[in-house]
Parts: sequence; structure tokens; C-alpha cells
Amino acid sequence: MSAVNRGRQKFGEFELDSQSGELFRGGRPVKIQAQPLRVLSILLEHHGEIVSREQLRARIWGDATFVEFDEGLNYAIRQVRLALRDEVSKPRYIETLPKQGYRFVAGIVDAEPKSPAEPGAADPLAASLNGGRPRPEPAPSSARPYRLIWLALAGCVAVVLLVLGWFVTDRHLATQSIRSLAVIPLDNLSGDSNQEYFADGMTDELTTMLAKDSTLRITSRTSAMQFKGVHKPVQEIARALNVDGILEGSISRSGNQVHMTLQLIRTHTDAHIWAESYDRDLNDVAALPGEAARDIAARLHSSLASTTPARYVNPDAHDAYLRGRFLWFRGQNEEAGKEFRKAVELQPDYALGWTGLSSYYGVGIWDGSMNPVQTMAQAEAAAQKAVDLDGQLAEGHLILGASIFSFQWDFARGFQEVSRAIELDPKLTQAIHMRARFLSILGRHQEAIQTQKTASEIDPFERPWAMVTILDEARQYDAALAEAREKLEADPGIDMYSLIALAYRGKDMPREWEQAYEKQLQVEGDPASAAAAHLAFQRGGQEAVLHWQLDQLQGKAKTSYVSPVYLALVYAQLGNREKALSFLEQGFREHSPLLLWIQLDPAYDFLHADGRYRSIIKRVGLPPSY
Repeated sequence: MSAVNRGRQKFGEFELDSQSGELFRGGRPVKIQAQPLRVLSILLEHHGEIVSREQLRARIWGDATFVEFDEGLNYAIRQVRLALRDEVSKPRYIETLPKQGYRFVAGIVDAEPKSPAEPGAADPLAASLNGGRPRPEPAPSSARPYRLIWLALAGCVAVVLLVLGWFVTDRHLATQSIRSLAVIPLDNLSGDSNQEYFADGMTDELTTMLAKDSTLRITSRTSAMQFKGVHKPVQEIARALNVDGILEGSISRSGNQVHMTLQLIRTHTDAHIWAESYDRDLNDVAALPGEAARDIAARLHSSLASTTPARYVNPDAHDAYLRGRFLWFRGQNEEAGKEFRKAVELQPDYALGWTGLSSYYGVGIWDGSMNPVQTMAQAEAAAQKAVDLDGQLAEGHLILGASIFSFQWDFARGFQEVSRAIELDPKLTQAIHMRARFLSILGRHQEAIQTQKTASEIDPFERPWAMVTILDEARQYDAALAEAREKLEADPGIDMYSLIALAYRGKDMPREWEQAYEKQLQVEGDPASAAAAHLAFQRGGQEAVLHWQLDQLQGKAKTSYVSPVYLALVYAQLGNREKALSFLEQGFREHSPLLLWIQLDPAYDFLHADGRYRSIIKRVGLPPSY
């Protein structure tokens, strides 16, 4: 790389003094840590050129491990972008080039002060335009004062017209230019922290109804939830979520009364273009998110005709459902299940309550904590009940399709139900992602990747791990790692390390695999296990870590259910043919949905020629990949 050395460089509204190590904006210092500042300085040195991650690693991190370097660089780039008020999707300063590196794209000028011109010195530009001779000063004229007056009047008229034009244009743009919207979590003003579930639940339902009843692109609940209780400038939030409108507000509940206030902000001008307050009693509160969504869509001229008639919802059942959703999103699946059961007991014809209950069973089966033999029929029955009660409920068809595909292994019917969910709600990214996973299981990897791209284009912030998963399953490990790095750069807090570990295992890189697995345990809040895994690797490498994992699973199995397919995977990685096949057979007898993924995992490749393994694949109904 050919470096450009400057002491003080100006780009946009910023200046970097490389000698003092300070960044300025409009003459005022900008807070930025030393390491991100060094990264910025290197990118400036080579502006217009691609600087690879490895080059930055060599200059700043030296021989740091992958995880340490990767986290450090992702954090540094994120801090630089934050300081420069830059964004990944529309970079003004730093461009990310996947699989290549970064490039500083803004123009740079030398900001060193220039010596003042001598009094009376000729202006070289003026001289060049005047045949090489200095332009003579104009002679005083008696007509000049009148000319100045006319110029001043003309200027005033121009300013007035400009202001009027701006006002009219801005009023027009205030409503017409909002095409994407984020619903920031409603503030809980009830004075009771136990009412957080209610504020979050109403935010969730408002987000869902806006997505259904408008042509707007609505940022997902998961993406917007990161700004709960975070008081940042609206424009900063809008840049982070890539939207041109923000909906914010508050909600309070006192006795039987609910008060909600909302205000809509056009982020380009920071203008408040709509505000409304709603007062309802609990008997009517279930219909409130839909009413507010229709008001907002009408204000923005983006309404869609709703095909679903309003249904009465028992307020206590609705409250239980909101509690269940709140707990479910926090990973408290058992507690969520109790609330979903309560919701359908209070109102047996409450379709959303049945989707919640089916989701509870589904999560328990998928994470290996529930025996499929005992619970998969309940999961499917709850999903079918939801569809029977409301055939227009996209979420009902989605959960039913997942149940049929995963538990009955009826792949055609499962596809049909998920396709129906997408037909009812084309912006339901959860359904599009589920379709991508189904395609992946069936070995149709290019279709799976394209389908996931569609989901990510609708909402780039929902499920940031989704494309990494699809690429891992397609065994495109380098692409998966590149995608993971890019997502972690944007948000270092994403739970991505289990997928990074899988990619390194697929590439047969034990040291990097262990580092990522160790990091995964730390992110999950289990530093003791992370330390134990690290110690095992130091003593005996990857095999020792696998034996430690086996001990952990066998110990857990003494007190709770553990899927035999988890045990089969560890034995497969250890190369133990008989144990791996024995536990896969047990998984088949239990009808475990985890069997659907065994052909995607390279750990089982050594079994592909074995007739017993092939028999399992055939009985499950999967198209063979051997």
C-alpha cells in the first residue's frame, strides 16, 4: 500500500491531527479511543485504497488470536463509524467491502493553516482570468448605492420565496417521504416495573398491525427493542435502523384504564408530523394497536384494506398472552408456557393464544429439553387449533407448517402451510426464513440462500445470524465466516459464536473452533464452563473438549431430558461409529426433529456408506446427499 503522510487532514466536517492524536468536528474535539483512532488514521493514510483486515491486524494487533483480533477490529470500526456519524448501509466515509476489507471513500484536504496574503498582493486566480494582469479595482460610481438597494430587495424576495418553497415542500415531504418506520418500545409510565410486559406487548402488537395494515416497511420488534430505554437522538436511531420515520410514545395502566400517547417523527427534518393519545378501558385494549396502526397508515397515505374482522378478546386472556410473549422473548420458555395455557383456558377461541402455546412446545422440542414423543402431538394440535379458529392468521399457518414439516416429516404439507403464511403476510420474515431452512434441509442450498436474502432485504436487522446459518448448512464456511464478521462489526453483542465454531469445525481448524466455542460459553453467561473447555483443550486438544462435552450431557441426562441426537453428534465427532448410530436410532424412535439436520453436518460424513445410517435417512424421508 502506498501511504500518504499528512499531519492534519480534513474530510467533511471532521479533522484528524495525526501528530496529537485528536479528532475534531467543527473545531471541537470528538471523544474516540486510541485503538479506533489508529484504525481511522491508517484508513486515511490509504484513502481510496482497500485496506484488508489482515493489514490492519499486522499494523495494530500483531499476533493476537482470531477471536481477540476479530472482536477488537469490529469494535474499533464500529466506534469510528459512531464518531463520524457514518452508517454501514450508506457510508459517507468508511466503506465495507465483503471478503476484502475497508476503504476510506471521502475526499481529504490538507488542513494545515496557510500564511495570509500580503496586503495589495495580486490574486493569482484573478490574474489568470485577466490575461495574466491583476484585475483593476472598479472605479467609484454614484449609481452604486441604488444598485446595492435593488440587489438587497431582490435578495429579500428570493429569501422569502425560498422559505415559502421550503415550507411547502417540507410539509409535503413530511408525510410523503416516510416509507420505512421503526416503532421504538413504548415507555412504561405506570409507575410499576411489573408492567413492562404490558408496554412491550403493546409495542409488539402495534408493530405487527402496522406491518399488516400498511405498505410501509416496518422494522422488526427485535431490531427496535435494542433502543428500549435508550435516550439517543432520533436521527441517530434512524441511521442505525435505516428508516425515515420513528414512532415513539408511552403507555400507562391504572386500574381498568389504559392511556397511550404516540408521536410520529420524520427523521430527515426531526419534525413531529402526527401525535395522538388514546384512552381505553381494558375490555377494549386488545383492539387498540390495530386502531392506532390504521390511524398512522391513513396519515401517511399507506393504508391497506384489512381482510380480518375484529374479534373480541377477553382482557384477562390478552393480558396472559402478553405476559407469555414477554417471557418467551426473554428465553423463559417454561414460564411463558404457563401464561399461554392460561390465555387459552380463559378464552378457548383465542387464536393467538394457541400459536403461543404451540411455540412453547416447539421451542422445547427443538432445544432438546422436551421429549418429542410426549409433546409433538400437543405442538401440532395447538397450531391446528389456531388455524381452525382464524384461517387468515399468518402466524397460525407458519407454526402449523413448522410442526408438520418437523414432527410429521411431511415436507410437502409443511411447505404448503408456510407458503400460505407468506401469501397472507408477504412481510412476515419469520415465515420466509423458515422456508429457507426447509430448503436447506432438503439440500436445495442455492434456493435457500436466495430465499434468506429476500428475508434479509425486507428487514436487514431481524435474525442477523440467519444467513450465517444457511451458509454453514450449505458448507460455504468461508462465506459464513465473512458474513459473521460483518454482522459482529455492526453489533458485537450478537450471539454468533456457535455458528462461527461450526464453520471452523467444518474447515477442520481445531484451535479456532475451541476459541469460538469458549467465547460462545462466555456470551451465554457460563464463564466456568468456558474456563473448563479452555483447560481441556490445553491438555488434550479437540478430543479432550469433546469428552468434556460428553460428560456434561451425560450428567444433565441424569436429572432432565437430553435429546439422543446431541449425544450422537459428540460421538460422531469422536469417530465412534457404533455409539453414534445407536443414538441416531434412538432419536428416530423418538421422532426427533434434530435428525433433519444430520446430513448437513460434516461430523456424520464418515457414516454415509454405512447401511444403517442410510436406512435412517430413508425412513425419515430426506433426499440422500451421499
